[in-house]
Amino acid sequence: MPAHERGGYHHGRLRQAAIEAAVHEVAAVGAAAVSMREIARRAGVSHAALAYQFGDKAGIFTAIATEGFRLATEMIDPAASGPEGFMRGGEAYIRFALTHPGHFEVMFQPELYRADDPDLAAARDAAFDILYRSARTSAGADPDRDLTGLVVAGWSLAHGFATLWRTANLQDRLGANPEMFARQLAQGVVTLGELANRQLTNAPDPGSNSTHGSQP
Repeated sequence: MPAHERGGYHHGRLRQAAIEAAVHEVAAVGAAAVSMREIARRAGVSHAALAYQFGDKAGIFTAIATEGFRLATEMIDPAASGPEGFMRGGEAYIRFALTHPGHFEVMFQPELYRADDPDLAAARDAAFDILYRSARTSAGADPDRDLTGLVVAGWSLAHGFATLWRTANLQDRLGANPEMFARQLAQGVVTLGELANRQLTNAPDPGSNSTHGSQP
């Protein structure tokens, strides 16, 4: 038995060491290539101890996703306040994705983990509560207004940018510093909104019956 298991690790520390090792392994080789034995080796524990603690890879990924949503909440929440909170929160979301690549890769692949885990569900809901709250504050919207479109659009923008940056699809266009692109990205959002508004103005009303020859 490794020295860590004989006395160096108590129960809680062994769990955290395994999560940290798994996060590093995901960042290094990708979630699909992660193995329990390599995580155990990184953590300095036996494969049996790892299996006892988490059961299988789904258990480890559940722990990673739970921790990831909690860390994201801690990073995004301070930024996502006031009239500019929705945009500032989006910038913080991108920073989280770029500084926590192992967590980020796992968090949004629910097929990897147990999505109905209570701790995971609570952490995920807390993170998305920030998204909805900041959208409502920035838009000056009343409590009954449906902001699903705004929330999904903002999330998609931040998530898409972070994903494209992480997969090295933007560096040749934007240089090495994603922070410098923030103002240009904000202007792009404005232009995109203008295009969307034009489309909505010119599109037929989905509630109207435009079938030829139909009766009112």
